Amino acid sequence: MLEVLPQLPADPILGLSAAFKQDTNPNKVDLGVGVYKDELGRTPILGSVAKAQKILLANEDSKVYIAPQGVPGFISGMLELLLGKSHRTLLENRVAAVQAPGGCGALRILAELLKRTGGNPTVWVSDPTWANHIPLIGSAGLKIETYPYFNKEQASINFDAMVACLEKVNKGDVVLLHGCCHNPTGADLTKEQWHKVLELAQQREFLPFLDIAYQGFGDGLEEDVYGLRLLADNLPEVIIAASCSKNFGLYRERVGLAALIGANSQVKNALQTQIQSVARGIYSMPPSYGGALVDIILNSSDLNAQWQAEVTEMRERMQTLRRLLATKVKEQGVSRDFDFITQQKGMFSYLCISPEQVQKMRSEFGIYFVDSSRVNVAGINTENVGYVAKALAAVL
Repeated sequence: MLEVLPQLPADPILGLSAAFKQDTNPNKVDLGVGVYKDELGRTPILGSVAKAQKILLANEDSKVYIAPQGVPGFISGMLELLLGKSHRTLLENRVAAVQAPGGCGALRILAELLKRTGGNPTVWVSDPTWANHIPLIGSAGLKIETYPYFNKEQASINFDAMVACLEKVNKGDVVLLHGCCHNPTGADLTKEQWHKVLELAQQREFLPFLDIAYQGFGDGLEEDVYGLRLLADNLPEVIIAASCSKNFGLYRERVGLAALIGANSQVKNALQTQIQSVARGIYSMPPSYGGALVDIILNSSDLNAQWQAEVTEMRERMQTLRRLLATKVKEQGVSRDFDFITQQKGMFSYLCISPEQVQKMRSEFGIYFVDSSRVNVAGINTENVGYVAKALAAVL
């Protein structure tokens, strides 16, 4: 029976990685895969993580299953990081949460839980959005629609069109929002725009679904959760998927958080049983290692301070690279203004060029990124930025 299954095409991003490895161009540059890289092109283990690993190794005395919810200190530490230590939803015991296998696992758990509500809600995602949002959420059997988000011609958020669409969203539908550092465009909502989203959520009674995978990579750890906290402050229900892959550098450990804010503690108690039931039906018991490391870091004053400094260093480096790329493109005599790159946030930027121009950069210069024109800014460094700018000027 297995022979009836056809071979599927390669994943666009993973396929790019394979093509990059085979390319013999000595100047080739990989701007595709979304991992942070330092100036030498490495994805290093953070110093705070390395210290936490030693502490964990010295103190771990069993390999028995951990609690179904996950590492307790990870859960509490992440909720405080996202919402703030004295947030009303935590004080009122309104937040149900589980440790998940990465941000992807969190998204899938929450999608499966939404399916259990029986309301068959439509999930609205931005156009464009992270490529894996649609398979992760849609595979749970939920209907997906898109709302306008980014205008490629103007290299900016098309907020008027976004609002016009969300004004027609049905009561009980779900609207997926990027908490910060929008993937793939890097274009984030302003504080004023977040307030408008809150107003729409209150009027239309849709449920906000916040995906926050890059906290600290935009404007700062506190600044990047402005929208999340605003919605959590003013709405009875919010759902959250968070990832520790980027800001903790724990890519291969696959650690994330799936959380639900309910209207009151009774609802929260019911939600906690439901979310744990969903998780048990998918992978039974949560892994410990990544969550244990985050627990140690967030709950140690010294390691927390070191980690925050490391996040700041990564963020500021990416901001510097954005400015440098825009400057280098201008030096090539390009008439088009690419300063929008400096206004975008986080690891990713939309260069707003055509798929044909993307292909040309790949075939003629060995510079690899996806056809949408999303580039990983952290893949640029001071050695290759001039080459990238020259190639971009050439295809324009």
